[in-house]
Amino acid sequence: MPTKFIDRLETFENQNQERDYEIEIVCPEFTSVCPKTGHPDFGTLTFCYIPNEKCIELKSLKFYLQQFRNEGVFYENLTNMILDDFVEKVEPRWVEIEAHFTPRGGISTTVTVDFSQEYTESNEES
Repeated sequence: MPTKFIDRLETFENQNQERDYEIEIVCPEFTSVCPKTGHPDFGTLTFCYIPNEKCIELKSLKFYLQQFRNEGVFYENLTNMILDDFVEKVEPRWVEIEAHFTPRGGISTTVTVDFSQEYTESNEES
């Protein structure tokens, strides 16, 4: 990616840090560009996360995702990049991102990635 898109993401304090609860965000108008053909890709991104100290600010997430509109990137790489940026900025207890792209040539693709603070901490102890 030519620029660091993560700078667009903003957070606010989670005022209910004492409990686990899930937040689901559905972004049905996601667009990017196929790096092979230059054709537009359309998809729905679904974020499901358990916040820790911070929550994602929705307007900033919208502006962050809009930056991909003219970027040529494969689905798999795109989904993992978004997860990495989300985890770096929000530091959730757990997050799953599902990217479901509309069919092209009779094939639809769904990429699902997740992150768990417990998994990361247990691997660091090893």
